[in-house]
Amino acid sequence: MQQIYSDIIQFRGSHYELGQIQGNQLSDSLIMKNRRRQWQLRRPRFDINVQETKDIFQKYAPAIREELIGMQDSLKQPMEEILRDFGGYRIEAPRSGCSTFTGKDFLVRNYDYHPKTYEGRFHVFAPSDSGYAVIGPAQRITGRMDGMNEKGLAMGYNSIHRKKPGSGFVCHMIGRMMLENCATTQEAEDFLKEIPHRHSFSYIVLDSNGETSIIEATPRSVEVRKGNACTNHFEILKEENRHYLDESHKRLNAIHEQQNDADNIHQAFHLLNDINKGVFATDYKSWSGTIHTSGYLPKEKKVWFALGGDQEPTVFDFGEWLNGEDYDSNRIYGEVDTDLGFAHMK
Repeated sequence: MQQIYSDIIQFRGSHYELGQIQGNQLSDSLIMKNRRRQWQLRRPRFDINVQETKDIFQKYAPAIREELIGMQDSLKQPMEEILRDFGGYRIEAPRSGCSTFTGKDFLVRNYDYHPKTYEGRFHVFAPSDSGYAVIGPAQRITGRMDGMNEKGLAMGYNSIHRKKPGSGFVCHMIGRMMLENCATTQEAEDFLKEIPHRHSFSYIVLDSNGETSIIEATPRSVEVRKGNACTNHFEILKEENRHYLDESHKRLNAIHEQQNDADNIHQAFHLLNDINKGVFATDYKSWSGTIHTSGYLPKEKKVWFALGGDQEPTVFDFGEWLNGEDYDSNRIYGEVDTDLGFAHMK
């Protein structure tokens, strides 16, 4: 059993200023050392076109482009490297798992991945220039793997496959842009139908009115369906599914079989977080181990978050933070049953 942590990063200000601060935090960090070592061992299987990426960000998320410029100014790196490491456009995203479950007033999500990709950063950001304030764990620094915004829109995503990629944004950048720009489930659906997708993912959203939907998105098409549980396969775009789905169906069936006993946030959180309930995943070496469980309550503006399984969550009152009350803690701690290294820890 390994103790791990996530740093809590709180910031109110412009996207450019956030980029500068993140660059300063990362400049001599273990995250950046691991990133450099990664590119020394293997070359990226994608090309970065700076002008194309500038144009696409200018269309869909100009403020996040300012954040990337702030990171470049702070880290003193070529824009090609900033976009390669933090841009979230036309890059590769490794395979992963994940399970998501919604009720009338909560969204609970397990994030299943490989520890070496986990950077341990939980962001709370209120932009002063444009976009909604967002709370949630970060991926690749600038992306959000799940989260909730000030309007009460909550989001999580589940991987389907990486075959036949398109010229588009990857999941965590799409999640970030959705939360900063959409207030309702309907707006999120419309956004996902418009934006170009790099890979195939399901995006699960819940808003403060209790409206929830599952959006099946690929580089080729986007479909919306009603449902309250999702793992790693499509129900509509079945031709896009990977061949081996037994493990995905097993976790989905575990949710369905127990959901009648999980009609509040506490029960739902433990349905996903308790190791013996059949949803929590432990295959870390195969990129499918649960690292964190998140719970979002749009009406209450609260977030439940835990690292590892069989945990009691840390509860964040996002409403109070939006009113100017900073969180006292700088870190969230937990335990994960693996000896594999994490990207931000020695």
